[in-house]
Amino acid sequence: MQDRRWWLGTALSGALVVVAGAFAAHALEGQLTPRLAAAFETGVRYQAWHTLALLAVLAWRGSVCLPGQRLAMGLWAAGIALFSGSLYAMALSGATRLGMITPLGGVLLIGGWLALAAALLRAPSRA
Repeated sequence: MQDRRWWLGTALSGALVVVAGAFAAHALEGQLTPRLAAAFETGVRYQAWHTLALLAVLAWRGSVCLPGQRLAMGLWAAGIALFSGSLYAMALSGATRLGMITPLGGVLLIGGWLALAAALLRAPSRA
């Protein structure tokens, strides 16, 4: 199976989205300041959207494999780790200085979308 590791990582990211969302809704309810709770929820939301984007590109790669798709996926995976991961860590630890990492993750997420756009622009029109 092509991209087996990507499929596995994406499936695990999807599972983590559900776990993190349930954890925020039940175990963390009332335990965090509103600002930290919102940060945690933002991490969940961005991870969910980018996990769906990974699924879409993986499915697309099954029929049309373009240079640049893996770069986009790699940037998204790193962006999820840094963006959502820093928000989760900040909310759970209260160490707001971890929020300095979040923008770097955001830049990686944006870079993934730009890499995908570049891949599409370089692709033959039938792709």
